[in-house]
Amino acid sequence: MDDPARVRRLVGVYDADHTVRGEMTYWIGARLGRAHCALCDITHGMLRRRSEWNAYVAGLDVPFETFHRDDQPDEVRAASDGRIPVVVAQTSERFVVLLDPVALDACAGSIEQLRDALDDALARAGLHT
Repeated sequence: MDDPARVRRLVGVYDADHTVRGEMTYWIGARLGRAHCALCDITHGMLRRRSEWNAYVAGLDVPFETFHRDDQPDEVRAASDGRIPVVVAQTSERFVVLLDPVALDACAGSIEQLRDALDDALARAGLHT
């Protein structure tokens, strides 16, 4: 029998569009102080994904997939009610918001703080990997 409290995957949604134009608009806006995405600050350096991020997700018990606001799965968009950036857990029965924009901002770009925040959020939600 499938455990409804077991997380099948984690999904992060960036506050940026996935197109080349969207990526460039965000990158320039972030450098000028006009755009901010706390999840981007955690996962990316100036130009690409951080190697520390790649190592972190490789060590997780479940996949951690990332999307942009314009290509996120409909179920994630519905669960997050339009809040981005966000991290959502998918179980066999539902999608649960674990980290909202405020919680991601509180991570201050730190993978370690994200890890701790995710662990706390999973425990509060009664979920496990």
